[in-house]
Amino acid sequence: MHLQPRKNKHLTANAISARRTFRGTGEACVSGRMKKTTNGSQAKHRVFVVDDHPIVRNGIAQLIDREADLVVCGEAEDEPQALAAIDKTAPDIVLVDLMLQRGDGISLIKQLSALHPKLPILVLSMHSEALYAARVLRAGAKGYLMKREAVEKVLFAIRRVLAGQYYLSEQMQSNLLASQGKHDENVVASPFEKLSDRELEVFRLLGEGAGSSKIARQLNLSINTVASHRASIKKRLGLKDSTELLQHAIRWVQTKMVESEPPRVLDAGSSNTASPQQISRGERRVRL
Repeated sequence: MHLQPRKNKHLTANAISARRTFRGTGEACVSGRMKKTTNGSQAKHRVFVVDDHPIVRNGIAQLIDREADLVVCGEAEDEPQALAAIDKTAPDIVLVDLMLQRGDGISLIKQLSALHPKLPILVLSMHSEALYAARVLRAGAKGYLMKREAVEKVLFAIRRVLAGQYYLSEQMQSNLLASQGKHDENVVASPFEKLSDRELEVFRLLGEGAGSSKIARQLNLSINTVASHRASIKKRLGLKDSTELLQHAIRWVQTKMVESEPPRVLDAGSSNTASPQQISRGERRVRL
């Protein structure tokens, strides 16, 4: 996703000031909500951005704030900050990255879905849609978009989710349709699908060089819980010891995190002509 600053002709000075004042303060963006414009036109949709990189948050804010129907009302860099600020700002949609300073995106999605069941969540991440899309949908998100996508797709996805629909790339929709149309024995799933959401995060952090203490701090877990997750990962992936676990995790992060292959369907002759409305996301069916 390539974001370039552009002069914003839609934002008033008060709205710009309100959003900038909010950042990092946990205060509500009152002016940015803009319930009614002076001419009685439609109010702007309030967007809350959760990402651990300030430059990325600023770029997303510039992209959104130049739109006539959207405005960023707040932002956060980690899970605790996001939970506290979203309660105060009451946004119409939340954009969430999966990798945060403290906590993780999937855990945040689950908590927000429980606390604010009607609040739509769209994941905007650099990591593979094939690896994470089904997981975030199960957690309660309404869509998944990779940061490499064009600006127009980002805005389209935001508006689609705001309209009450789900958003996935056409390729991911086809993958889900193909998986749904086959019997379980015909689908070769990645071994990493055996891992729980939390185990996958522990595995990723191990691959990025984090030790158990750092993982415990980042995910707000005890050392014993991290040790338990490590043991479970080894068992699920058939790894014999901690050295093999670490090597496997490093190799996976280097080769699979961004361009992970989706599950392979043995019979490649199938057609993806089913309606998107029939796509299943696990426990329940979703409309795409």
